[in-house]
Amino acid sequence: MDVELISIGDEIITGHTIDTNTPYIAKRMAEIGLNVVYRSAVGDDLPRMEEVILQALKRVDVVIATGGLGPTDDDITKRAIVKVFKRNLVFHEEVLEDLKKRFAARGVEMPSINQNQALLPQGAVYLPNRIGSAVGIVIAEEGKVFVSLPGVPREMKIITDEELIPYLQANFAHTGHFKIQKLRTTGIFESALAEIIAPGINLPENVKLAYLPSFSGVDLRIIASGGNQEAADLAADKVCATLRGLVGKYIYGEDNEALSGVIGKLLTERGETVATAESCTAGLLAGKITDFPGSSNYFKSGVITYSNESKTEMLDVPAEIIEQHGAVSAETAEAMAVGVRKAATSDYGVSVTGIAGPDGGTKEKPVGTVFIAVASADNVVSKRFLLGQDRRSNRGRTVYAALEMLRRTILEIK
Repeated sequence: MDVELISIGDEIITGHTIDTNTPYIAKRMAEIGLNVVYRSAVGDDLPRMEEVILQALKRVDVVIATGGLGPTDDDITKRAIVKVFKRNLVFHEEVLEDLKKRFAARGVEMPSINQNQALLPQGAVYLPNRIGSAVGIVIAEEGKVFVSLPGVPREMKIITDEELIPYLQANFAHTGHFKIQKLRTTGIFESALAEIIAPGINLPENVKLAYLPSFSGVDLRIIASGGNQEAADLAADKVCATLRGLVGKYIYGEDNEALSGVIGKLLTERGETVATAESCTAGLLAGKITDFPGSSNYFKSGVITYSNESKTEMLDVPAEIIEQHGAVSAETAEAMAVGVRKAATSDYGVSVTGIAGPDGGTKEKPVGTVFIAVASADNVVSKRFLLGQDRRSNRGRTVYAALEMLRRTILEIK
C-alpha cells in the first residue's frame, strides 16, 4: 500500500515551523510495510486543501494529514474533509464528555469553544487522544483510507503509536512483514564505505541497503521484507552479519544508539573514567559525553582552555611546546590530554585544539585544522584532521572524531 503524507498549516508553508511530523509518520509506516511515496504541504486555504487531498486520494492507497484540527477559526481541516467526502459534521457526545473529564481532572474549566472538537465527519472512525483535545479521524471508502491527525507533535506521536498503527494492522491485510535495522558507523566517508561494501555483498531482492551520511558518521539502513516476520528478520540479520564482517571496525552501534552512549557503556563496564580538555569546541565534547544519566560515574571533569596561558596554568602544558609548535599542533594536543588526565586522575584524557573558523587560518594551518589527542596510562596518541570552512560544522565534526578516537583507544587497550 502506497502512502502520501500531507502537512497542513500556514506556519509550515512559510517556514516558521519545521515539519517534524511527516518524517516520524513515514518511519512508522515503513515499519509496518506501508510505502510512503509522496509528501505534500499546504497552507490554511480551503480550496487548496481540498485540491491537495483529492490529488493524494487519486494516486495512493492511504493519505495521512496532520494539522488544522484545533477548535479555533483558523483550524479548517475538518471543513476540507467534509467537502472532499461530501459528508456532514456530526456531534459526538462521548467525545465531549471525555474532554470535559480531562479538563476537570486538571482543575480547569473547559472553554466552550472546545465543544467544536466533538464535531466529526459523518461515518468517520475517531482515534482517541489521551493528552489533547483533538481526536484523530479515519475515513475508509472505495479502497482508500484517509487519516487526519493533530499537528501538535506529541499528540500526533501518541495517536500514531497507540491508535493508528494498531488500526491499520487490524484492518488491512496489505501491511507486510518487515525488519528495519540500522548499523551506525563513524570515522569513514560514505564513498569509502561503499567501495568496501559493494564488492563484498550480494543483496537479495527482498533487502534494500541505504547509506545515510551526516557529520556524525554514516548510518547503514537495512530494510528486509518476508512472507512472515521470521523470514524478514532472518534476511536482515544475514545482511547485517555480512556488513559487520566487511566494515565492523567502523560500526559503533545499532538503531538509535549514540556514540557517546556507547562510550559510556564501555567505561561503565570497565569501571574506568575520562576527562576532557577543549579549546575550539568550548565544552561541546564534555556536553556530549554527559548527555546520559549516570555519566557522573565515568566522567571526571572537563576544562575549556582557549588561551595559551590557560593551557599552561590549568593543564601544565609547557610554554615552550606552544611557542615552538603552536597552540594548534599535535604536540600541544598531546600535552593537553596528558595534563587533563593527570589533573583529574582519570583513566583517559581527551583533548581538542583547532581553528574552527571563519578566520584564524594560515597557509600551513588553514581553517578547519584540528588536532585531537587521547591519553591513557600507557600511551598518548594524536591525529590531525582537516575539516571545512563552516565553524558550527567543524566543531560538531570535531566532537564526533574525538569520541571515536576515545572509543577505539578503549577497545584497543582492553
